Amino acid sequence: MDFGVLDTLDSLGIEVAGVPQNAVPEYLKKYAGSEYTNVGSLVEPDFEAIDGMKPDLIIIGDRQAEMYDEFKSIAPTVYMSVDFTNYIDSFTDNMETIANIFNEKEQIDKEVAELNEKVEAVQEKTKDLDAKTLIVMVNEGKISAYGPGSRYGGFIHDVAGYKAVDENIEKARFGQSINFEYITDKNPDIIFVVDRSAVLNTAHDSTKEIFENELVKRTTAYKNDHIIYLDTEAWFYGGGLQSSKVMVEDTSAYWN
Repeated sequence: MDFGVLDTLDSLGIEVAGVPQNAVPEYLKKYAGSEYTNVGSLVEPDFEAIDGMKPDLIIIGDRQAEMYDEFKSIAPTVYMSVDFTNYIDSFTDNMETIANIFNEKEQIDKEVAELNEKVEAVQEKTKDLDAKTLIVMVNEGKISAYGPGSRYGGFIHDVAGYKAVDENIEKARFGQSINFEYITDKNPDIIFVVDRSAVLNTAHDSTKEIFENELVKRTTAYKNDHIIYLDTEAWFYGGGLQSSKVMVEDTSAYWN
């Protein structure tokens, strides 16, 4: 299963038997323990291990979608994904599915209502905010930008309501490749940073040291201390109760 589903089940206290253990996020690190069956990775499931568990239910996400029939041959399989261009509706649909499967409607309704209240509080703040925002992902020395309707922009721009410094950024899964001159030229008032190297546990220099170079220091965002480093694991995996709460908190960081 994807970690968004796992973090929701964890919030609800629902036990799972097997998880992909090769890259468990820090906030779910207990699931890397030997008491859980290692079912491979998000992109390369260990079907032998899964079959050996004799599971009652398998929940899969986008990364396993093309293997649906293989999962279904082992046990009843539910596919859940988050549409980052329509985050809240798809998130709510997933929560309703989980509520129905595990008879947790009361708790799920409460959690979703509280999350929506927090989202609305951010929207109330951003509706009159003229500051222009840029979202970047840093992967060692490479940077890419995300705009409205994208993996990260779908939440920051379309849900939280931050105005984009560039409305024409390519809607690619890994963002639009940019350079530091682009950032200086656009001169955003706010920059949100996703550190991909950190979440993939690759050896890398400090993202802050790489990113906040002389060109970035010319921007209004840097001068006003409005470069915001996101909780990358929550944003990278996303889609669950815990991660969604963190995402809302991150979008409130401009006022903190």
